[in-house]
Amino acid sequence: MISVIIPALNESATIASVVEFARSSPGVTQVIVVDDGSIDATAELARAAGAEVITSSQLGKGASMRDGLGHAAEPVVVYLDGDLRGLSEDAISLLTGPLLRDEADFVKARFSRNGGRVTTLTARPLLTCFFPEVAHLDQPLGGIIAVRRDLLEQLHFESDYGVDVGLLIDAVMAGARLAEVDIGRIEHDSQPLDALGPMAFQVASVILDRAARHGRLRGSAVVSARVQDRLTRAETHQSSKPVVLPWRRLALFDMDGTLLQGRIVVELARRCHRENQLRRLLDSPTLPPEIRTRQIAALFCGVPYALFEQVALEMPLTPGAVETVIELRRRGYCVGIVTDSYAVVAEIVRRRVFADFCIGHLLHFQHFSCRGRITTAPLMEHDDGCPVHRLCKQNVLRHLVGVDGPAAEGLIAVGDSDNDVCMLKAADLSFAFQPKSEAVAQAARFVIHDDLREVVRLAASVCPVVGLASGPGWTESEALRQIA
Repeated sequence: MISVIIPALNESATIASVVEFARSSPGVTQVIVVDDGSIDATAELARAAGAEVITSSQLGKGASMRDGLGHAAEPVVVYLDGDLRGLSEDAISLLTGPLLRDEADFVKARFSRNGGRVTTLTARPLLTCFFPEVAHLDQPLGGIIAVRRDLLEQLHFESDYGVDVGLLIDAVMAGARLAEVDIGRIEHDSQPLDALGPMAFQVASVILDRAARHGRLRGSAVVSARVQDRLTRAETHQSSKPVVLPWRRLALFDMDGTLLQGRIVVELARRCHRENQLRRLLDSPTLPPEIRTRQIAALFCGVPYALFEQVALEMPLTPGAVETVIELRRRGYCVGIVTDSYAVVAEIVRRRVFADFCIGHLLHFQHFSCRGRITTAPLMEHDDGCPVHRLCKQNVLRHLVGVDGPAAEGLIAVGDSDNDVCMLKAADLSFAFQPKSEAVAQAARFVIHDDLREVVRLAASVCPVVGLASGPGWTESEALRQIA
């Protein structure tokens, strides 16, 4: 009768109790935990507590919520957070009551708790302006909801913190009957202050986007702001400020041909019918690499931002990519993507494989279209870096490890092409994945042909410290603070 879905990221302290609470509630026949790339024991503890456990298709609560819905078998769906404590025994019964009595289609939980700063300062003022029909709700951003499954299947799941308010607005505008029920007081982890800015922006952009869609606001400025936010997040990692990692373990992966099956620029050129122009640039042996990079960027002038995003989301990942990144993070590594491609697509791939950060060139956009110009990644330049190339992935290592900082233990690099040779040579443990030339194979300590999971196995075989978990890797916000 009731499917309970629990998106969870590193919630090992509470996930078992939340699962047990859900399973003991009357009418609940299915409990699904959607693991968002956790590096602790969240998935194992949830499974031991009796939940069905699946892995999210990409990093982000919205994707986890959508993926969980795809596995839900019952007509009533309840979403709970994985860090809840102090839930009253009848919370799910209270939440689902209006649905089961056919009094509502979408039910939000109202509860007493600390926090709510984004609700007070951002969400409620905007909702009052554009969607007064939901502005009265105590917790419009709350993730504890009960909804008819057939209604949810018609709604759009945002990928970030705006998912909950987006579902709420979409449901109401679709004519759904809304209810709010009091489930008492709960304990719920609050976000740190430095995480509230991005959260507030994402919530505000969703509300404004929905206002534009429903004729309550002109949409061009809103869409522009949302695209700019995505670009800004992609650029956040590109600071030229040298960074000394407090985490002593670092793993760097190339993107094209390593984490992805194929090259982003090749697929982009195919989709916008510019393969011949790209082939001439790629096949020119006398063209200096930096000039080639800029000319390829110029080739995509006028291509809409949406196509870059679509290609980055749809290109197939290499077998074992997700599992390898998560396992390295579980073992204490900060995992990054270093690519000669564009940061705007690398940021999407980063989220797909659950990596901590990405480094790539900055592609310029205006009015939702590529301008054909790039700013090369500052971290690929270093005054005391690679003696052969001005722009080099080896220089990223120099920045990240730091000139005066501690040497990284078991510094790992994985790549496939000639652009990765210097990075592979500089790493303690280097892996050539399906190498494109003999130079790449010779630069690496190991050559892998099939599955990226061999990186973890081989690294552990030659360096026992790799096999020891020494605490969690960086969270996304921690990585952003360090790289920025």
